[in-house]
Amino acid sequence: MYTIDFKKPVHVHFIGIGGISMSGLAEILLDRNFTISGSDMKASGITEHLSSLGALIQIGQEASNITDDIDLVVYTAAIHPENPEFAAAKEKGLPMMSRAVLLGQIMANYLRSIAVAGTHGKTTTTSMLTHILLQGNMDPTVSVGGMLDRIGGNIRVGQSDVFLTEACEYTNSFLEFYPLYSIILNIEEDHMDFFKDLDDIKHSFHIFASQTASDGTIIINGDMPHTEEILEGLTVKTITFGLNPDNDYSAHDISFDEKGNAAYTLVVHGEDIVKVALKVKGVHNIMNSLAAIACASSIGMDMEKILAGLSSFGGTHRRFEYKGQIGDVTVIDDYAHHPTEIRATLTAAREYPHDELWVVFQPHTYTRTLAFLPEFAQVLSLADHVVLADIYAAREPDNGLVSSRDILALLKEAGTDAYYFPSFAEIEQFLLDRVKGHDLLITMGAGDVVNIGEEILG
Repeated sequence: MYTIDFKKPVHVHFIGIGGISMSGLAEILLDRNFTISGSDMKASGITEHLSSLGALIQIGQEASNITDDIDLVVYTAAIHPENPEFAAAKEKGLPMMSRAVLLGQIMANYLRSIAVAGTHGKTTTTSMLTHILLQGNMDPTVSVGGMLDRIGGNIRVGQSDVFLTEACEYTNSFLEFYPLYSIILNIEEDHMDFFKDLDDIKHSFHIFASQTASDGTIIINGDMPHTEEILEGLTVKTITFGLNPDNDYSAHDISFDEKGNAAYTLVVHGEDIVKVALKVKGVHNIMNSLAAIACASSIGMDMEKILAGLSSFGGTHRRFEYKGQIGDVTVIDDYAHHPTEIRATLTAAREYPHDELWVVFQPHTYTRTLAFLPEFAQVLSLADHVVLADIYAAREPDNGLVSSRDILALLKEAGTDAYYFPSFAEIEQFLLDRVKGHDLLITMGAGDVVNIGEEILG
């Protein structure tokens, strides 16, 4: 297999260079004096930015874009073999690799690499760590799965030996990584269009943990029922975190301020260390912060800078993100699309001042909706009122086996005040007519449901 070496810059061509993750990798290589070209189906602010940095961007994907001076072709999972550039690269016999493989190889060029894995919380924990590392003047290179204001996007190119990235388990992408620090936040059933069952998921996480560098550290949620199973047979140094006081890093004296932001006393190896005040909500973010603190401490950062970094973090886009107000009604947007994430968000919402809680939920993918149908209804019932949009298909065709009306039926059966509308326009008008006073409105899901709140505010 072709291997990326920062000491030997070559010409790399990206098929689909305008994507969030692909563009970030291209920018890292541009900074390392690689020659970068790429194509996308349409121009965007991302492609214009890459052009300004020196990349050659082609709009439209054609075989003629694969020139003889290209040394390596990188593609995403969305690119099919019949894609003209993919086919041309194959015909020319050029080295080719997926985005995940490239990310793993880029990581290998940094001495201190950190990979943040888990079913939930990857983007938030990676963002917390970004704030902490910047506060400590560590000058990290960062690849995060959401838009983070502190770095002006989803990528930051640093000049140190520190590399921080999310590590997604979908299609086993994270098995291309061999980090010095592996963080495992939690493990649950998800992406059941790829994994067979929970045992299959745990098997992948075990392999991910086993690929931690021999002189590295695994930082893992010690409250999980299968932590020992994930670590079985591994000899790498391990640090646990969680709410249970038996963990290496834990929290007690948990409280929430008038805005719902969390605070707690940090306990390290059974000893009270310091009071931690977060600017984000929910117990789940206490867990995320414990993982971030444990990792930063392992790197050698002092607690004062760690806490200063955490206190500067106010969340990422689409994670309990304040969008605005209509009169006294507060509009929040949240990316939650798994029952556990929804429960965490709605539990955090309890600490936020409001009269009644309205949730507009857009299920994400047919397979996930079908797999967790009863669980979705159960957790959504934590809201006072639920409005359902159609399922956001994402990468999937409609299997005809499930729809939002199935969630609606279960919610009504449980006595929850619930509604379904087939269009965003109908949802927006319904909310304008019904939401009132000091109510809290949360648009929720991984699709385009955010547009509903923005349209109402507009």
